[in-house]
Amino acid sequence: MTNLLPEMAEIWQQTLNWQPNAQQQQQFQHLYELILRGNQQLNLTRITDPQEFWEKHLWDSLRGIAPNGQFIPSLLENASAIDIGTGAGFPGIPVAITMPNCQMTLLDSTRKKINFIDESLTQLNLSNAKTFIGRVEEIGHYPQHRKRYDVALIRAVSNASVCAEYTLPLLKQGGLAVIYRGNWTEDETKSLQNAVNQLGGLIESLEQFTTPLTNSIRHCLYLRKVVNTPASFPRAVGIPTQNPLL
Repeated sequence: MTNLLPEMAEIWQQTLNWQPNAQQQQQFQHLYELILRGNQQLNLTRITDPQEFWEKHLWDSLRGIAPNGQFIPSLLENASAIDIGTGAGFPGIPVAITMPNCQMTLLDSTRKKINFIDESLTQLNLSNAKTFIGRVEEIGHYPQHRKRYDVALIRAVSNASVCAEYTLPLLKQGGLAVIYRGNWTEDETKSLQNAVNQLGGLIESLEQFTTPLTNSIRHCLYLRKVVNTPASFPRAVGIPTQNPLL
């Protein structure tokens, strides 16, 4: 018996002003099956119940790219986007499924996870997504990645100042970083403000929202790149997490 994902068309429509077409729904279902299978060899996710997977992996991934309930305009066109520390492919794969015109790069430093994602992209026929194996502190200095992206996504990775240091160097001027968070406090906004200033960005908005099935509180931060990031950022591997910018 295959575990079927719920369709949730009404919730998609109410929360994101959008709903998946038949092909996208099929790709979400196929992705779910690939994750369940991959989980037998790799520790990809603890979230395997169909409804929980829908809410915490699919809906949450897409809610992040829809500030104020509208998708980020550049993603609807032909933006280049990067998902940093993608893990099992979230939020990058759901975003690539939803935004067929955007070019998505999925970055992770774990080869086994990248191998799993490569296989998944083939199975899902996703030609607008590709993988890259590496550490973000290093690729942030590679000419083919630095200042190359319109949108940078980062979910479940370290604290917000570290996320800012990982994302902003990769963005073109005017680009947008989307930082997915669970809890958030006013104090965190203050220390993030200083970090973002040093990195050439500004905090454009902070959204608090509630997940539609379990009513969990989540946050998303949107950072806009306004000037070039100084060449010294990101700092060497491990330093941003050991010594976050204040």
